[in-house]
Amino acid sequence: MTDAVPMDDPEETIGRDTATEPTDPAWTIESIRGLGMTTDVETAASILGFGRTKAYELAKSGDFPVRLLRIGRRYVVPVPAILRLLGAE
Repeated sequence: MTDAVPMDDPEETIGRDTATEPTDPAWTIESIRGLGMTTDVETAASILGFGRTKAYELAKSGDFPVRLLRIGRRYVVPVPAILRLLGAE
């Protein structure tokens, strides 16, 4: 027989991770500049405040808020274009 390990109180566990806690990093101008010359569509969407699905939907329709480069099947977003949109050139 093994010693029982007490479990956390389920009520306490439920409240640990809430929907109000941010899952994306807090983007600063410095952290955006630190990405280099380009980034992927998902990162650009996170910076601009929308999700992955919407990002690819906008990219495919040509309505992404900044210029995209299409390289094969991949989209690349120029970081200077994001900075321009944010007024942080």
